[in-house]
Amino acid sequence: MPFFPPASSRFILATLLSLLTAPLPASAAEARRQKPRAAAPQPIKADNAIIALPLNPVVPAGQRVCSTTAASGLGSTTLRAGAGAKPGAGDVVLVNYVGYLAATGAVFDQGMRSPLPVDGVIPGFSQGLRTMARSGITRFCVPAALGYGGGASGPIPANSDLVFQVELLDFKTAAEVESMNNAQVPEPAAPRSTPPQP
Repeated sequence: MPFFPPASSRFILATLLSLLTAPLPASAAEARRQKPRAAAPQPIKADNAIIALPLNPVVPAGQRVCSTTAASGLGSTTLRAGAGAKPGAGDVVLVNYVGYLAATGAVFDQGMRSPLPVDGVIPGFSQGLRTMARSGITRFCVPAALGYGGGASGPIPANSDLVFQVELLDFKTAAEVESMNNAQVPEPAAPRSTPPQP
């Protein structure tokens, strides 16, 4: 049994149809276009979970590959080109770097404004440094043979391929470093002569 008699239901449908197709008043249309108000920020709830140490972030897979490979097997991707001269084997570089495992992306080392001797690091890292210019950032994919080889080193398992992102801030020759070190060493103070006592 219908709620309305058939004649009145046609009238109601016609009225509803005209209301649905009629344009909205300006204020209602404007209200629809306005963005909903953002809810007030909720207070942050304390999380008392213990963070497992050491804190080891994981680098995503796309940042564990290199675009080119040298004859030595060292892979590289230039992320930002540097300018000027490149360091030599006997130089000392100042770098920002992060090192992580190619297989898992687990970060094993990182440093900011770290001075490193170019010939005092693993072969792949050394080769990569000699291809960079100041202010450059490069990703190096170091095969195990140019890294730690078959030996494990701390958190690095044996036969691990490694990846480094390196920013070359500056470099100095060994002579410049020695000169800087000598300039910082204070001259020994001359012995004081004691005045004669009356």
